[in-house]
Amino acid sequence: MNGAFPGIRAMTADDCDRVAEIRIRGWRHAYRGLVPQPYLDGLDVAADAERHRARLLGGDGGVVNLVAETDGGGLAGWAAFGPYRDGETRTRDAELYALYLLPESIGHGVGRALLAEAVRRCSAAGHGRMYLWVLEGNTRARRFYERAGFAADGAEEPFEVDGVAVPEVRYAKDLAAVPG
Repeated sequence: MNGAFPGIRAMTADDCDRVAEIRIRGWRHAYRGLVPQPYLDGLDVAADAERHRARLLGGDGGVVNLVAETDGGGLAGWAAFGPYRDGETRTRDAELYALYLLPESIGHGVGRALLAEAVRRCSAAGHGRMYLWVLEGNTRARRFYERAGFAADGAEEPFEVDGVAVPEVRYAKDLAAVPG
């Protein structure tokens, strides 16, 4: 990737296969050594694509999925966000559910652009705060979010992967209202 990408757009059902590849390659790159390797090795792009497709086509519109297109028309990243999930309750705050890039896209501004657009849309929608969860040991992601103005707020919880509790920490950012 040469670093150029024309923009961020809404994900379509046609993007689901590529988004699944981005997510799985992102997991394998970011979480190596943090989650059980057999779990990472067992991730299936086709099954993940079908889950994305079903969620996208059957969703109620509360979750927004964005993709970053490369200058060649391919996809380099994916982000999903919506209402903050407090257990089974959706709150008035926003949550970044996922942000994954192809490993070769890291450091080219793709993640910053996806995150900035998610923050902009959540702010424009009137959300006062945005949360996200990140694996405690994922120092690269933690530094990325901190540079974007997010801060750990002290909340922690285990994320279970293949029977192994992997600690997550919550980050938060106050959102200023911006024009939509």
